[in-house]
Amino acid sequence: MVKVYTMELAGRTLRVEIGKVGKQANGCAFMQYGETTVLSTATASEKPRDGIDFFPCSVEYEEKLYAVGKIPGGFNKREGKASENAILTSRVIDRPMRPLFPKDYRNDVTLNNMVMSVDPACRPELVAMLGTSIATCISDIPFDGPCAMTQVGMIDGELIINPSQEQWDKGDLKMTVASTAQKVIMIEAGANEVPEATVLEAIYKAHDVNQTIIAFINQIVAEVGKKKHEYVSCAVPQEMFDEMKKIVTPEEMEEAVFTDEKQVREENIRQVTAKFEEAFADKEDWLAILPDAVYQYQKKTVRKMILKDHKRPDGRAIDQIRPLSAEVDIIPRVHGSAMFTRGQTQICNVCTLAPLSEVQKVDGLDPNVTSKRYMHHYNFPSYSVGETKVSRGPGRREIGHGALAERALLPVLPSPEEFPYAIRTVSETFESNGSTSMASTCASCMSLMAAGVPIKKMVAGISCGLVTGDTDDDYIVLTDIQGLEDFFGDMDFKVTGTTEGITAIQMDIKIHGLTRPIVEEAIRRTREARLFIMDTCMKPAIAEPRKEVGQYAPKIVQIQINPEKIGDVVGQRGKTINEIIARTGVKIDITDDGAVSVCGTEADAMQNAIKMIEMIASDFEEGKKYTGTVVSIKEFGAFIEFAPGKEGMVHISKIAKERINHVEDVLTLGDVVTVVCLGKDKMGRISFSIKDCK
Repeated sequence: MVKVYTMELAGRTLRVEIGKVGKQANGCAFMQYGETTVLSTATASEKPRDGIDFFPCSVEYEEKLYAVGKIPGGFNKREGKASENAILTSRVIDRPMRPLFPKDYRNDVTLNNMVMSVDPACRPELVAMLGTSIATCISDIPFDGPCAMTQVGMIDGELIINPSQEQWDKGDLKMTVASTAQKVIMIEAGANEVPEATVLEAIYKAHDVNQTIIAFINQIVAEVGKKKHEYVSCAVPQEMFDEMKKIVTPEEMEEAVFTDEKQVREENIRQVTAKFEEAFADKEDWLAILPDAVYQYQKKTVRKMILKDHKRPDGRAIDQIRPLSAEVDIIPRVHGSAMFTRGQTQICNVCTLAPLSEVQKVDGLDPNVTSKRYMHHYNFPSYSVGETKVSRGPGRREIGHGALAERALLPVLPSPEEFPYAIRTVSETFESNGSTSMASTCASCMSLMAAGVPIKKMVAGISCGLVTGDTDDDYIVLTDIQGLEDFFGDMDFKVTGTTEGITAIQMDIKIHGLTRPIVEEAIRRTREARLFIMDTCMKPAIAEPRKEVGQYAPKIVQIQINPEKIGDVVGQRGKTINEIIARTGVKIDITDDGAVSVCGTEADAMQNAIKMIEMIASDFEEGKKYTGTVVSIKEFGAFIEFAPGKEGMVHISKIAKERINHVEDVLTLGDVVTVVCLGKDKMGRISFSIKDCK
């Protein structure tokens, strides 16, 4: 039986169709918002996956280019691996959904979203987020939902609920907020130095809208929702915990985990685990789940000490930041480099500059975004955490961390008109023990300044954590969480910004939402921390952008030509411009409005190319002198090339003051001569003279 549900959401109709398609999935919602159409499905395996100690959930967001009337680029002409936007959208959907599944659930779950058409007024990411929640809620998969998601934009200081694609791209705020019926559960944002108070207003304006959506979802679930299926719990038995506490007392476990040296702690846990393995040698069922049991024992120990005794594993105060250091120019010959260290987290960032022709092309669903001028890439090698693993290229985590740091710095970058370069920064993780993405933001900012990129303001980032008790009022917010506090805590609240406001937020949690006091305290703490990092660490290393790009960076000079002359400079099939490039070794970019960028590392070669371009783009003036090269000799005169594709002729009678019988008597091929323009002859051709120049 087909059921259709509708609601008005931000002035447009949200339509949900249940029972028409995808009937073999555990849950399926055919979503339409305006004319944006997304098929959302939720499926789960019948049995838990053996030998794992985590919830195997996979979220997919499939961008079908037919949704915007495009055929995929490239040779294959079909969609391939997920785009960066698809990966980031999958992560945004995953973060609020995952905490609402049972913690002891080990069945494989796949949440899939297929974008089938895109209405520019209704962003498909939002529809997929809502579809995922609905499909899971009506399925028989255990899920403590619903959750709802709303996006907020801001134009001219006005907050806009679920903005169109154009409003989203142009606005000063790009925020996604997910909520349960009681609390905020996820925040993702990019912002143009938006003040903290405005950010809070946007969060809770979205939270209010989410409550209306949750009521709508509850109506759907009440009518078509399936009964949740029973599942095999993979929780560690209480009996096992009781035995473990006899072998290693809570005081001994506390001593093992409370150290500021990650390697020491890991060695302590190895010794503790060995004691358990010896004690449980005859209990195969307990040995099978021992790693998870040890993890849970550590978690309980750390949480108890933080929450009850306000004691952190490394002995810091609740709002204390780990030791900081920063330096620039640590890598020779690159265009810019910086290293930022916070405790046992260390990032080296390298900046590379290139002409605008090297921007990254983007083939996606947003018609307004076809290229990326600034690229931030993040790498997380196994040695950074003391592990041995073959590199398989960047995973979703690496792409997500890179995008977060990229989003943090975009608002302070100069425009292409101010700084005509494509910019790439790469963060190499040398050591990791918590919040490398925020260290990447700090290192990238310094690297850009060291490279001579005239960023408008300094940007820093920090992460806050959380440990909660049994009531909403029982909690501790931690500034600058290290890995252990991230693993065992309830929240990772990352915020980047300048002295003026926020540029990016990424919040994900492991519990069923945050109260407003927690959100407000986290935002306040992160502001205090990032200002401290800038003043005490980053500014002493490099206080402002360098006035010029580095020795080994390409130099770019911009000139303006008449747009009607672009064809002359380019030449037939690019012959002229390619000849200029071949002769000088520079790179040349020309825009439709006649802006020409000449990029090179040698000043003489760049100046030579500019002279050629200006010569080609200008008209000959009577009485003006020009210098060129003899490229052809005929009986009646010589042809002079002033620039590739631009020549003139000197008649034999205008070569020398005395009469000559042959041009070769005076000129040879390759001679560089100065001529004067005589204007047009009787046939309308431009003529030149050598003898009248002397």
